[in-house]
Amino acid sequence: MLDKLKIKLQYLLPKQGLTRLAGWGAERRGAMLTHWVIKAFASYYKVDMKEAQDPSFTAYPTFNEFFVRPLRAGARPVVSGLDMLCLPADGAISQLGPIADDKLFQAKGHFYTLEALLAGNYVLAEKFKQGQFATIYLAPRDYHRVHMPCDGVLREMIYVPGDLFSVNPLTAANVPNLFARNERVICVFDTEFGPMVQILVGATIVGSIETVWAGQVTPPREGIIKRWTYPAAGSEGVIALEKGQEMGRFKLGSTVINLFAADQVTFMPQLKNGTVTRMGEPFAEALRAPAAEPVIPEPENVV
Repeated sequence: MLDKLKIKLQYLLPKQGLTRLAGWGAERRGAMLTHWVIKAFASYYKVDMKEAQDPSFTAYPTFNEFFVRPLRAGARPVVSGLDMLCLPADGAISQLGPIADDKLFQAKGHFYTLEALLAGNYVLAEKFKQGQFATIYLAPRDYHRVHMPCDGVLREMIYVPGDLFSVNPLTAANVPNLFARNERVICVFDTEFGPMVQILVGATIVGSIETVWAGQVTPPREGIIKRWTYPAAGSEGVIALEKGQEMGRFKLGSTVINLFAADQVTFMPQLKNGTVTRMGEPFAEALRAPAAEPVIPEPENVV
């Protein structure tokens, strides 16, 4: 009964207004009041401040600065190996697995399509049919910077306006097409493993989504799709990011979705629904075609 009420409220509450209010409040400098709010939040959600670059609550003049706090050096070692991809964020696996034709599994019998997720871009969607996807949910207690799972060259960024439903597991199990209807920032990369998409999904009270190359992408929320394109590798102005490098951040929690093309990577076998993730740990391994065996010429007959 309580869960049904929570879902009903998701449809009834003024999510845009609440999100604007939360964003405004998270940017206020309230001195002692701000520090009290940060301390109460950290206590309630059991935030591990020992991992932070600065563990003192008073080091953060606004709630947002606390929320996107950097980690201390060495807190998230990045898996090595040219064939290994690393997890892009702290959180928990919501779902992962194959993209069956053009459908991704959301939860509890709910599916959504690649084309809907990618805002109707059927050309881009075609590249990921029969590929792989992973959805990682970032809870309020988690580190909220998002990193690259592999080296990549940014080719396109698309801002898609949308709803601001919560993206927690309860909502994912009960709101159809959740990730294809919420606000999101779609980032398309060229990688050694083919095209790769990393999507930052907005949610209720997510005050802002930012990327390292563009800064704040949302707000403003102007209700229109926006698209930016970027140079290819070897061109002037190219934006190339390395595995483990920060690529974006959420000011308040949300979800990251990764898309990989068919026959390029396989996810680590220990990853499944509910698995806790830590940025930098093993995410997937490249699928390499076996090297052809060398042809040894037969010796010529000697007369």
